[in-house]
Amino acid sequence: MPLDVVTALFLAGLALNEEAVRRLAAAGHPELRISHGFLIQHVVDGPRPVGELADRMGVSQQAASKAVAELVGLGYLERTADSGDARVRRIGLSARGREAVELTRTIRAEVEHELAGRLGTDRIAALRRDAWAVLEWTGGADAVRARRVPDRR
Repeated sequence: MPLDVVTALFLAGLALNEEAVRRLAAAGHPELRISHGFLIQHVVDGPRPVGELADRMGVSQQAASKAVAELVGLGYLERTADSGDARVRRIGLSARGREAVELTRTIRAEVEHELAGRLGTDRIAALRRDAWAVLEWTGGADAVRARRVPDRR
């Protein structure tokens, strides 16, 4: 049964993400979920206060704090004092969090390489260009560039 392009792209992206998460779990990070990435993306380039994380994620401070607490408890994030204001706690990646980010990048590259083996590198390059064109057309490219991809659950 042929699918419309919107459904086909959504399901293909979901399947690829689920494969990456499955491999991440097998590599020692079974507690990480796709949804955790919507927070982690905001601290990859350095620690931020919870209020800033909430603003960037488009959620309440309470929701951001809850997500932070979960990832701190799992050992992927850590709280540190702000050098300019001791009352402020900055949230950043722990060593385990940095390891998971690097491993995820490796896994995604492996999945892409395997897919290129099946489809060919030219088709993978075309898929990347087409996906980016869709992001530009829908207005989502700016969010990707700014690492502000919202969780659209």
